[in-house]
This record gives sequence, C-alpha cells and structure tokens, in this order.
Amino acid sequence: MSHTMVYGTERAAVPWHRRPPVLLAVAAARLLVLLPPRRLRRVLAAVRHGAPPATLDQALAARQQVTAVSLRCAGEGCLQRSVATALLCRMRGVWPDWCTGVRTSPFRAHAWVEVNGRPVGEKHQPPGYYHRLMTVPAVRHPPRT
Repeated sequence: MSHTMVYGTERAAVPWHRRPPVLLAVAAARLLVLLPPRRLRRVLAAVRHGAPPATLDQALAARQQVTAVSLRCAGEGCLQRSVATALLCRMRGVWPDWCTGVRTSPFRAHAWVEVNGRPVGEKHQPPGYYHRLMTVPAVRHPPRT
C-alpha cells in the first residue's frame, strides 16, 4: 500500500459551501498548466484585467484553500498551485503577482504568487531566492487626486 505524503504543509479543511470556487480554480489551473508558457501568460494577463492588487492575507487564504482541496497543489505541483491561487484570487476580485523562475545552484524551477515582492506561503523562499523568468503582475494604479 502506498500513500501520498505531503510534509511541512498545513492543510486546513475548507467548509463545503466554500469549496465550489476553490475546486473550479484547481480544475481550471490543471488545464491551463498544459498550455505553452507564452499562452499561459497571455491567458493569465487577460484574466487579471481590471482586478486590483491582492493583499497578503487574501493571497495566503486562497493558497491555503487551494492546498486544502488538492494533494497535487499541496505537494510538488507548484505551477498548478500558483495558477489556482491566482485564479481563486481573481474570482474574489483581486490579483496577486504570479511568477515563475529558477535558481541556478542547484538548478530548480518554481512557480509562486507574491504580494508587494514577498512570496506568499513559501516558507524557505526569501525575496530574490529565485530569478524571475515570467510574471503576470497585478496592475497598480496611482491614487487619484
């Protein structure tokens, strides 16, 4: 018998009445990550249109709910997790900065969301740990005077 084990990730339960949008975001992300990177970026840029930047609490809540309903997102599925988190934030009317990047020694690719330059929910990833290769940032409008 084998089990999928996810270490170091707290997975709080999501109440049943809050699950449909989370499951929809996870399912949509599962399909979107199959796209070539350029198309994925175009789709996410179109989806974020008109959304103000997410707060750290909003993005963290979305990430926690995504990891609570999906073992793949809670484990090694960083691309699907980051896309699902961004989509769930968008369903709630906001958008975090969606990022993909690499580090060189040792080589590792990663995808994440961040708010104000701070990675959301990434315990061992200080700002600048990965070199960004592709981003879909939140559009920040200057305050009106």
